[in-house]
Amino acid sequence: HELPDPFTVMATQNPLEHVGTFPLPESQLDRFLMSLKLGYPPRDEERSLLLSGGVQNLLREIEPVVSAEEIRELQRRAEQIKVTEKLADYALSLAEATRSSQQLLLGISTRGVQGLLSATRALALCEGRDFAVPDDVQRLAPAVLSHRIALKVGSSSLAVRREAIRKIVHETPVPA
Repeated sequence: HELPDPFTVMATQNPLEHVGTFPLPESQLDRFLMSLKLGYPPRDEERSLLLSGGVQNLLREIEPVVSAEEIRELQRRAEQIKVTEKLADYALSLAEATRSSQQLLLGISTRGVQGLLSATRALALCEGRDFAVPDDVQRLAPAVLSHRIALKVGSSSLAVRREAIRKIVHETPVPA
């Protein structure tokens, strides 16, 4: 089936303890660019949501804020953001650190590094720059990489995996 361009998939995750809920295989998780934890809305907003009839009523009222063509243009502009060889090497060093970590069973794939640099370009564009910097990589690494790794022992919660990525980011030298 031909999909529209742009095409985006957003998914939610139920706790694994729920009946009929199973973790996705690593090969499928690797295809998601980011894993974000949004949490619950503030109490007053949640109350307002409940009193308005729920999210279904609100979804009917949502108006687009950007057209498909504008999204494609932003994607083209993000692809033009400069990533230096040093910055690409830094992203590769992070991936290699996950691959050789004694704490991890599964490290970051090439697709994961590509996703990290793609997100890095988008962040630089959002911040009005035509170049990416190591800070962009560091800020995005937990959201882009944590769902792509597997720990050898202990909790496999997203919070623990995010902390493992933060530790690797902290320990990996930043290019000068």
